[in-house]
Amino acid sequence: MTKIRMNPIAELDGDEMTRILWREIKEIVLEPFVDLNTEYYDLGLKHRDETDDAITLEAAKAIKRLKVGVKCATITPNTGRMTEYGLKRMYKSPNATIRAYLDGTVFRTPILAPGITPVIPGWIQPITVARHAYGDVYRAVEMETGGRGKAEIVFTDESGKETRKTIYEFEGNGIIQGMHNKLSSIESFAKSCFEYALSLHQNLWFSAKDTISKIYDEAFKRAFDEIFDREYKDKFESAGITYFYTLIDDAVARAVRSKGGFIWAMKNYDGDVLSDMISAAFGSLALMSSVLVSPDGCFEYEAAHGTVTRHYYRYLKGEKTSTNPMATLYAWTGALKKRGELDGNDALIAFSNAVENAAMETIRDGIVTGDMALLMTEKTESADSETFLSEIASRIKM
Repeated sequence: MTKIRMNPIAELDGDEMTRILWREIKEIVLEPFVDLNTEYYDLGLKHRDETDDAITLEAAKAIKRLKVGVKCATITPNTGRMTEYGLKRMYKSPNATIRAYLDGTVFRTPILAPGITPVIPGWIQPITVARHAYGDVYRAVEMETGGRGKAEIVFTDESGKETRKTIYEFEGNGIIQGMHNKLSSIESFAKSCFEYALSLHQNLWFSAKDTISKIYDEAFKRAFDEIFDREYKDKFESAGITYFYTLIDDAVARAVRSKGGFIWAMKNYDGDVLSDMISAAFGSLALMSSVLVSPDGCFEYEAAHGTVTRHYYRYLKGEKTSTNPMATLYAWTGALKKRGELDGNDALIAFSNAVENAAMETIRDGIVTGDMALLMTEKTESADSETFLSEIASRIKM
C-alpha cells in the first residue's frame, strides 16, 4: 500500500510512560499508513536540562512556522524531580512556555467512548472547556511577609508616576500574591473562543466572578461583551448559536443540569480545575483531548493528562502496562486532520477519521485498557497498551 504523503508538522516528544506510548502509536498505528513528515523536538526533561530549556522555545517557534504541532506529555519539575533528574534548575512548564509564545487558548474536550456512561447521566454530549492560557496564578509573584507591615500594589508608568493601593496592613506573619494579565491576551482569548464556537457550531458560555473581582474579572467580561457585539453577534445569529455570560457558580449549576454539547470559556485557573472535573465525570483524563489554538491560526494538539509516572516505573522493571493511549492517539489524529484540512489533503483527513473510528470499534468490541475496564457498564477484561494499539491498527479501514 502506498503511504499517505503529508506536509510537515512539529513533533514534540515528552517524558516517561507517555513517551513510550508515543513511540508505540507511531510504530503500530501511524507509520504503516502515513509517511510521517515531522520536525522532531525532544522535550524530555533531560534534554530540556541539557539545552537550558532552549529546546522548548525552539519547538514553539516551529509550531508557529508550520501552523500545526503535536505534543507528548512532559514533566514540570518540582524539588523531588530536580533531585531525581539532577537538574540545573527548576524549569517552567513547557506548556506554559508554548502557550505564552503562541498567545493561545486551550480547548479540552472529553472523548466519548462506547460503554462508558458519564457520572452525570444527562451529559449526552461532550462539554469543551476553553481555558485562557496566560497569567493568573501561573505567573504570580508570591512572598511571605515575615512579620508586621503594610503590603501595597505599586504601578509605575513610563513617566515615573506611581499609583499605589494598600493590600493589607499585617499585624503578624502573612502571605501575599500578585497576579497580572494583559488586555491584549484577554482579547485574543475571546476571539479564539468565538471562532472555535463558530467552527463547531456550538453555543459558547463565559463565566467569571465580576461581582467580587470588579476590575480583574470585569476586564474579561467587558472584552467578551464588546468583541461579541462588534464582531460576532451577527455571525452567531446566522449560525444559530448563542453566547452568554454568567457568574462561575451559576455556570457550574447550569452545567450540571445541562445535556452538554457546548463550549465553556474560563480564566486560566478556573479552566485548569474544571477541565479535570469534567474529564473525570465523562471518564478520565486519559479520555480528554486538548488543542491549543492561537489567534493567528496555529494549532498544537496534546493529551490533557500527565506522564503516567507509576506505570513508567513498572515498565522499567520489564512489566507490561495497561496504560490508556487514547488521549495521546487523539492528539496525533487531531494534528494530522488539521494538517490535512489546511493543505486540502483529503487522504490524511480520511485516515485520521479512520483511526478514531477504529479506536471506537475496538472499545465497542470490549478490548480496552485497565482504566477503561473499570469504567465500563459491563464487565470487561483489560488488555495491555501494545495489544490495544495493535487491535486498533487491525481495524483501520481505508
